[in-house]
Amino acid sequence: MTKHVLVTGANGFVGKRLCDDLLKAGFDVLGTVRTPETFTAIKTCEISDINVNTDWTEALKGIDCIVHLAARVHVMKESSENPLELFRKVNTDGTITLAEQAVKAGVKRFVFISTAKVNGEFTTNKPFTNNGKPCPVDPYSVSKSEAEQALYKLSEKIEMVILRPPLIYGEGVKGNFLSLMKAVYKGIPLPLGCIKNRRSLLYVGNLTSAIIECLKNPKAGGKTFLLCDKKAVSTSELVRKTAKAMEKSPLVFPVPVFLLKLAGKLTGKKAVIERLTQSLEIDGSEITETLGWKPPFSIEDGLADTTNWFCSLAKSKK
Repeated sequence: MTKHVLVTGANGFVGKRLCDDLLKAGFDVLGTVRTPETFTAIKTCEISDINVNTDWTEALKGIDCIVHLAARVHVMKESSENPLELFRKVNTDGTITLAEQAVKAGVKRFVFISTAKVNGEFTTNKPFTNNGKPCPVDPYSVSKSEAEQALYKLSEKIEMVILRPPLIYGEGVKGNFLSLMKAVYKGIPLPLGCIKNRRSLLYVGNLTSAIIECLKNPKAGGKTFLLCDKKAVSTSELVRKTAKAMEKSPLVFPVPVFLLKLAGKLTGKKAVIERLTQSLEIDGSEITETLGWKPPFSIEDGLADTTNWFCSLAKSKK
């Protein structure tokens, strides 16, 4: 029997890939978008704003499962005096409203895409696990953590699955990962040779594969899973792997980490330097032990796909 799946944020970075993969897996897909868009393969429903007052009635008709991707994500240059309030409106209140209406509509399973940052900003000696106490730090992860807690309370009425990914990369990626690819592509020397941290990443194809498994597998209901690629990498290793995927020589030179941190403080880029130098490692074994799922793509596979997209885009702009 075909499952009817609602994907919120269907026109986003992850949403586009997920909708394609769901169709290939035999699901019937309805995607919500903020503004009218033309999708060649899926039906869409316009949801302009997500908050406590959003009416999901039309979108939920005939739906068996929901994958809730839509969220207010990190804002690089935050101008609000109270950013947590803005994050809560969408990520906490908006999520709760959708889940409550889903219960009334008879939806069977709700897959919520949270973040590994619910566990904390950085790891020290051990990777994050599902058993760790939540320790969200920034407004984004706080709002996601609060949404998780509210969803747990609804778990007797609807099957909840919570997924916590780290940084996601793939075709269409933005932010710091895109900036790194631009630097490698242009041959800009990077002072990252001394960084020996451990960063878990997640290729978008691995994320969509895990989501589909959580939609299909009856054992997924009521579970929270941390997700990641098979191997963690250091920042310097990531640069080298990215350069290799682009068939370029990595221009990485050694600068002591304490000097990088000092430069970060002096230039107002402390947060950026911390993300480059600190570790955020994940133990993603529980989903394998519980569902038998393993990431189908290696980090090399993911970087090849991501850099092929980026290089094609860069060449088209010349």
